[in-house]
Amino acid sequence: MWILLAIGAGVLALAHTAPAPFLFDVIAGDRSVWHMPKRTPPTVYLTFDDGPNPTTTPDLLEVLARERVHATFFLIDRHITSETAPIVRRMFDDGHAVALHSATRAYMLMSADAFARTVTAAADHIEQVAGRRPCAAFRPHAGWRSWSMYAGLKKINHRMVGWSWMLWDWNWYRVRTADSVLNRVRGRIGNGDIVVMHDGDEKAPFDDQRHTVEAIARLIPELRAKGFAFGTICD
Repeated sequence: MWILLAIGAGVLALAHTAPAPFLFDVIAGDRSVWHMPKRTPPTVYLTFDDGPNPTTTPDLLEVLARERVHATFFLIDRHITSETAPIVRRMFDDGHAVALHSATRAYMLMSADAFARTVTAAADHIEQVAGRRPCAAFRPHAGWRSWSMYAGLKKINHRMVGWSWMLWDWNWYRVRTADSVLNRVRGRIGNGDIVVMHDGDEKAPFDDQRHTVEAIARLIPELRAKGFAFGTICD
């Protein structure tokens, strides 16, 4: 009996926290996105979380513009201020996709209605400051999700977006560097993969994430040399 209870508790925990598709995501079907369809030429999807960050995001946008690559930015609502609003406008102007992100796991505890209202308010805020609305995509903080979040996204016809297997820049409580990020992702990327990196920090919105800028400046030419194209989640 205790073994069955432990297995049940483990399954439930993974349904909320697994860094890959699991129980909730399978049930949600196409409302859950952890990989994009394969394309010709092979396409990779670069995504950036926790911005906009006035210390890092402008430099990242410069690299993307120089390389003529479009990416997807998952923005935290409270990081969008009068100082960072021009950065959001540039994202749209440069042809990037803009989507929604959360800065806390507390969203898991909201009712479906409250969660839907919160996501809609964040989208409204972006539209107010940038003149354009983000696409109907949401990424939860650290991937922590609940069924009420999925139910809320269904109410407003949004999708939950994760990332492909192991393709994130988290370095297990060690300092992230451009080298560590590259070594983690470069050999794993395949057709349709979603890569997540950070141009911001939910707890420190002005901290310089220079490793991301440097890693992307080196990663894009490597992937292009292998025949990859680049797309956005909202394509």
